[in-house]
Amino acid sequence: MTSAAEPRRQRELASLYATVKSLTALGELDQVLQSIVHHAHDLIGTDFTYLSLVGADGRLSARASEGTISAGFLAATIPATVGLGGKVLASKSPHWVRDYATSTLIQHDPDFDRLVVTEELVALLGVPLVVRGEAVGALFAADRSERSFQAEEIALLNAFADHAAVALDNARLYEASRTALRELRVAYRKIERAQAIHEALTGVVLGGGTPADVAQHLADQLGGSVTLLDRAAEIDLAGVVEDARRSGRCAVSVRPDGTTRSVAAVQAGDSYLGALVWRRTAAGLPDDTDLRTLERATHILGLLILKERAVAEAGERLSGELLTELMVGSPGIGPAQRARARARDIDVDGLDLVLVADSPAAPPADLARHLHDIARERAGLAGEHLGRATMILPGAVDEATVTEVHKRLRRTLGAAVIVVGERAGGHDWARAFSLAGRCAAVLRALGHTDVGATTREHALYAMVFDPERAGELERFLAGSIGPLLEYDRRRGTDLVGTLTAYYGHRANVAATARAVHLHVNTLLKRLDRAGTVLGFDWRHENDLELRLGLRLHQLRSAVSSSSAPRRTSR
Repeated sequence: MTSAAEPRRQRELASLYATVKSLTALGELDQVLQSIVHHAHDLIGTDFTYLSLVGADGRLSARASEGTISAGFLAATIPATVGLGGKVLASKSPHWVRDYATSTLIQHDPDFDRLVVTEELVALLGVPLVVRGEAVGALFAADRSERSFQAEEIALLNAFADHAAVALDNARLYEASRTALRELRVAYRKIERAQAIHEALTGVVLGGGTPADVAQHLADQLGGSVTLLDRAAEIDLAGVVEDARRSGRCAVSVRPDGTTRSVAAVQAGDSYLGALVWRRTAAGLPDDTDLRTLERATHILGLLILKERAVAEAGERLSGELLTELMVGSPGIGPAQRARARARDIDVDGLDLVLVADSPAAPPADLARHLHDIARERAGLAGEHLGRATMILPGAVDEATVTEVHKRLRRTLGAAVIVVGERAGGHDWARAFSLAGRCAAVLRALGHTDVGATTREHALYAMVFDPERAGELERFLAGSIGPLLEYDRRRGTDLVGTLTAYYGHRANVAATARAVHLHVNTLLKRLDRAGTVLGFDWRHENDLELRLGLRLHQLRSAVSSSSAPRRTSR
């Protein structure tokens, strides 16, 4: 005879089968959790049912419930080691209590005990949710009256929990796969975007674009602004640029105002060519894919900069060679020089102003490189000739041209520089070069370090820097300080140097003695001897001619020492 409990058992198994079947469908994690609780509530028939999971913080929190009355129930969390849930998780087996509030078999949590009162929870059954051998949570069935839970109820809820754990694991895997798919799609779109930018940058280069065009295209695609720094980085970015150079990757800096600056070094082998700086005001750090795009752009820029540099250096070399040929062959222009100048769109007949530049802050080769930039703009020639940075320009107003060139070099170098110009009459560039170079030496000997002028502005010293007037200078020196020069030559003394120092120290005997390292009495004897050699009392008579002679002799010596060809710094 069939037991009365058998039909009920069959109904429970049928309900369990239908419930498990419905749980096999994939869905969002929260939907699956709520579905588990809903079916368990219907299956067990208690006053309320809830499911709790262990979080990353090690606390147990209710994630879904059915039949609860407290709005704060799902917001509550307790340590995973206390309460009935703690016993279920630790043992991975079912546990129940007849009256939760009065039970001494569990460790109570004050916060949960307050919810017990609110929910009027009395009898409580908990079964573990075990996923791959780990208890990840518990399923609870509760009544609001005291009671015992029968073995059939426990087995039913436990069996349900086993299937629910599988559904929970599937939901987590499903959610993880969906997240991975979303991330994959995002990553793929980023890769496509990066590839499109790279192809567009390549197109810019192949289309004859400049480094500035590449930087602008990057700014259009990435947002913000993109700047190409030359080898001298901005002071506040020097550290970031150094980090990028050392690591070979983008270095990111965030300013106090929130502006993010991403820096990638432009390098070719061991040569540092500059840096690419991407500035953006958007919140948060830039995306890694965009940073890699910036790094790849530096490779394109490196090739482009090297190409431009090679073209510029070739142009500079040709310009310097043509300038040297004109200097060596002047006066006059050969057919070959005229043809080469015409090929560079230069009217060689109009090149009538020779400029020489000199600065202790830069070697002649570097100065010549800066002069090339000006020469290209003005259809002129520039180069290094006999160790001096030299340029030949068409110049209608010599003084204005020299002044402008001086200002530009001063601004570019950030240091003092002397620029002297001389007009080349009859294509005699060599003579103009000699006059300008010797005049620059005179200016430096006079104490000038930062000036732009023509030789005409210093015609007072023309006898010193103009070789064609060397005879006049010799005659003047012979008449003014000739006896002193001859006496020093024969006796090995230095009366000329002593008198020069004396006038240089405003006729102050003590200061002069210290300068020439002589005792005052010894100095006075030398000064008296100079008077004897000259044949007049130069300290009490008109000594203007003597002073001029000494000064011109000093300047001639300075010009002579600076006339030797200089070594080029490479």
